[in-house]
Amino acid sequence: MAPSVLQTLGKDRIIFVTKEDHETPSNAELVADDPNDPYEEHGLILPNGDINWNCPCLGGMASGPCGEQFKAAFSCFHYSKEDVKGSDCVDQFRAMQECMQKYPDLYPQEEEEEEEQPADPLPEAASEASATKEAAASS
Repeated sequence: MAPSVLQTLGKDRIIFVTKEDHETPSNAELVADDPNDPYEEHGLILPNGDINWNCPCLGGMASGPCGEQFKAAFSCFHYSKEDVKGSDCVDQFRAMQECMQKYPDLYPQEEEEEEEQPADPLPEAASEASATKEAAASS
């Protein structure tokens, strides 16, 4: 039987197997997840309480052109001990906002949605009523 080829690239091990390798049952041993493995998927907050800047939930905010300002503001908020959490972070959030305003294509401003109501709802209702009458008359 031809031997499998093993190659290690950084944290990954790549194993190329032959057709003969697949004919015998696997003897692979599964290793329990290490909660301190920096490559493991975690949520926003790591088990040690640090912020996981690689969390997909941040939408890449930590790595964009305003990443440093985002990290400063978010860190300040996360570690804030104030009664009103984050109230001591106004300067960091202001700096982040000012940075984001320089890149409107990357960080579009969210418009406050106003409830749009037709200026005069009566003409629409009147045209619907006349269409209903015409349909009734033609049947």
